[in-house]
Amino acid sequence: MPAPRGRRRRTDADAPVRPLPGPWDPGADGGLNGERIAKHLARVGVCSRRDAERLIADGRVRLNGTVLDTPAVKVTEADIVMVDGRRVGAREEARLWRYHKPAGLVTTHRDPQGRPTVFEHLPADLPRVVSVGRLDLTSEGLLLLTNSGEMARVLEHPASGFVRTYRARAFGFIDQHRLDLLAEGIEVEGVRYGPIQAVLDATRGANSWITLSLSEGKNREVRRVLQALGLRVNRLIRVSYGPFLLGQLAEGAVDEIPRRVLREHLGGRVRLD
Repeated sequence: MPAPRGRRRRTDADAPVRPLPGPWDPGADGGLNGERIAKHLARVGVCSRRDAERLIADGRVRLNGTVLDTPAVKVTEADIVMVDGRRVGAREEARLWRYHKPAGLVTTHRDPQGRPTVFEHLPADLPRVVSVGRLDLTSEGLLLLTNSGEMARVLEHPASGFVRTYRARAFGFIDQHRLDLLAEGIEVEGVRYGPIQAVLDATRGANSWITLSLSEGKNREVRRVLQALGLRVNRLIRVSYGPFLLGQLAEGAVDEIPRRVLREHLGGRVRLD
């Protein structure tokens, strides 16, 4: 049921923690038991689940020749699904890309405020992708992109243990002893943040460079935690996400992660082909 108008927008921090999927099971992911039509359309790269529901409401989706009027339908690989008169392709192999996000882009497909988005600045030959988590407007650095919702969920889930590492330039005075306290976790304005490993790299005047590693990735976590220590972040760069590194990737560039690397780190938990 759609949320009533006026309700505040959900953030990543509001999302319930779902069980981490185990080894890929075809019965749970589009095999004999099927999957919801909106999920199917998102998985094969047509659009997001939310947009899929809009397509269905507009009568633009057919299942085995019948126009759908509800998204509460499951489909299997044997079904014929058509959108705007064109048959939807078969499952694409799961792929993952590194993207060096510049500051000034919103991590969303459409922004109601009309701000420039990440997806408007991707190469035209890239298939439809979703981001693995988000980087906020002023943050920069490594953003992972994938054509697989399943892969995104596994990478985002805290139980996967994929550590995100950031370099933050922050205004204010701090020492290593106070940063070490973050290893026990911290509560900020009623939100509990898990353990964070923080290292003071350098101090120049009233600005410090700090490297922070964390596993949860809650909404604006680094900024809020450092603010609680009396610091104001004026630059934030994500340099790694699990085994995937920003490295020397140029700002605005996109680079696909090789299949062998995906099999090494995700094989068995995500269907890759």
